[in-house]
Amino acid sequence: MLAETICAAVSAAGLGIAAITAYRKKFLSATRIAAWSLVPLGLVMTGAVEWAFDTVFSPVAWVGFGVLGAAWLLLLTTRGVERRRGGRKAAAGGAEPAAVAPGASTPDRPREALTRPAPGPAARGGGAEDFSDIEAILKKHGI
Repeated sequence: MLAETICAAVSAAGLGIAAITAYRKKFLSATRIAAWSLVPLGLVMTGAVEWAFDTVFSPVAWVGFGVLGAAWLLLLTTRGVERRRGGRKAAAGGAEPAAVAPGASTPDRPREALTRPAPGPAARGGGAEDFSDIEAILKKHGI
């Protein structure tokens, strides 16, 4: 009952401040203050304040939060151990490479050829011809 009274008083004070702000011709701020001051009243009317009050002072709820925390901690620990071991297949004892088709062959090119970028037109020696379109644009604009 005390929480509901406090929320109602906070809402009334907020609406009073909103009215004073509107009197000063700051309507956008007054509307924003009025909206925020109606939030506690809405929470009381929906029963959210009573639910939160009952949850905070309930030992069973706190034990439930402790159990949820322990479950979360166990899940994170097992995930960390799994990552350290190298995944689920490594933990189960599977030593075969993952994601390889049974009839797949090796690539024709060596690995270095796949990672190096192809030489651009400037490296081939025809650098003067490649800038003709850029020169045309520059001449068009008088540069």
